[in-house]
Amino acid sequence: MTESTGAHEARTPTEIDRIAEEWVDTLVAFSPELATYIGADGDLERYQDYSPNGRAAIRGAANATIGKLEAVDPVDDTDRVTKTDLLAELRLDLELDDAGWEARDLNVLASPAQGIREIYDLMPTGTDDDWSTIAKKLTRVSDALDGYAETLREGIANGNTPAVRQVREVLTQVRTNASADGFFHELATGADVPDALKRDLLEGARQASDAYGRFGDFLENELAPAARADDPVGRELYELLSRRFLGATIDLDETYEWGIEELRRMVDEQTRIADQILPGASVEEAIAHLEKDPTRKLHGREALREWMQQLSDTAVDELSRTHFEIPEPVKKLECMIAPTPGGAIYYTGPTDDFSRPGRMWWSIPEGVDEFDTWRETTTVYHEGVPGHHLQIGQAVYNRAQLNSWRRLLAGTSGHAEGWALYAERLMEELGYLDDPADRLGMLDGQRMRAARVVLDIGVHLGKIHPETGQVWTSDDAFAFMRKNVNMNDGFVNFEVNRYLGWPGQAPSYKVGQRIWENLRAEITQREGADYSDKAFHKRALDIGGVGLDTLTFALLG
Repeated sequence: MTESTGAHEARTPTEIDRIAEEWVDTLVAFSPELATYIGADGDLERYQDYSPNGRAAIRGAANATIGKLEAVDPVDDTDRVTKTDLLAELRLDLELDDAGWEARDLNVLASPAQGIREIYDLMPTGTDDDWSTIAKKLTRVSDALDGYAETLREGIANGNTPAVRQVREVLTQVRTNASADGFFHELATGADVPDALKRDLLEGARQASDAYGRFGDFLENELAPAARADDPVGRELYELLSRRFLGATIDLDETYEWGIEELRRMVDEQTRIADQILPGASVEEAIAHLEKDPTRKLHGREALREWMQQLSDTAVDELSRTHFEIPEPVKKLECMIAPTPGGAIYYTGPTDDFSRPGRMWWSIPEGVDEFDTWRETTTVYHEGVPGHHLQIGQAVYNRAQLNSWRRLLAGTSGHAEGWALYAERLMEELGYLDDPADRLGMLDGQRMRAARVVLDIGVHLGKIHPETGQVWTSDDAFAFMRKNVNMNDGFVNFEVNRYLGWPGQAPSYKVGQRIWENLRAEITQREGADYSDKAFHKRALDIGGVGLDTLTFALLG
């Protein structure tokens, strides 16, 4: 079955569309944070209920939606994709809940410990009413964190806890948020609002900081003593999490062996490029040579932001005239310096009406003020066009064909990040990485993603290390990562801690790329002389962000 959609061909909504729209409304009602993220109407001054009662309510709604979907037959291919993907997601959510994942979900990057604070990065601040909403929400940080702590206490009672490594690392983040002059204080003092509202904001900021302080005490005094000593989660839970991040079921043992070979291929390719940059040089020597090149340096955060914006604007302009059909609203991408120093580079999609455009964010660590363009050229393509921004923006734009769930919420890390890595290689094909230095930067990232497949599956499943011949340990993970990325120890430590606490997510990038490339190869072979990259990309992206098994079903039948 090949789903064919077009943004200019209006489609009559069906019963399955109605159920999917109702599910979006349900999620928005449960989670004002989600409403903020997608730009939907909602009670934005409130927080999601992160307690066991909140989770039980969502579970009940999910079961009800499954029942409604199962009772309705699809009327067309679009319906079949929606029903297939939404049912798969809802059923997997229930499986993860049965496995107790929520009660141990604490990690250094993507758990409520971060999300409760990070939502302020996306909340509107254009009017006094917007700031009034923020002031009220700040007073409810305590409720959100208390509910989350209640869920984690449930895990403690059941012997189902996160690893102590994650607790200690998150505790450091939490103490930073608890600082009296930290993020919340800066948010309040930076608002240009009337005095009465300023006082409300400052009081809300104080309460939010205090709430994080109390949550830190909980982590230190209750959760850390009960936390697991070991990092690996084991095969049973890992299989569920791998499916969650891919939207596909894969052979983990075969994928581990493939990851080892893919890493070797990346190293060989890097070695050849290094010789082009500096004849006879090793990869490390070529990198050292590039790091001394002043023509490839940027100094200062604003210089970085301006460079990213210019490179992004050029890519959008040129690719929209040659290789992609880019709708006009999607042509706007804002490159931003994030307000917090975590070190991540990430993308946030546009709101449903494009009033807030897609944004590429760079969270720069404290003390970092110098940047290498050769490393980051491919990053702009990964996060922007033809990467995440084109992929997500095109789905949001395709209102005439797709229901809100398909456009705004469906999809997995494997679909999104796999596409972004596929997009990096595509830009190499199109000549945008002809400079060997830029290509080495791209390969540096691709090598890291291949190493993560090996490391992540290796540690969590207790596989045999390809170099030591012994069962993987967490210490092996840090040494392996240092060997395969040209980054400082702070970056390596953060990344490996992320993999240890967020199982299955890191491999989804490279595995997703593998699936995207295999799909393109299969369709190229099927269509022969009629094949067009431009047509393939539009057809694939118009489907929206589904799981990779659903994508394969939609494109190949």
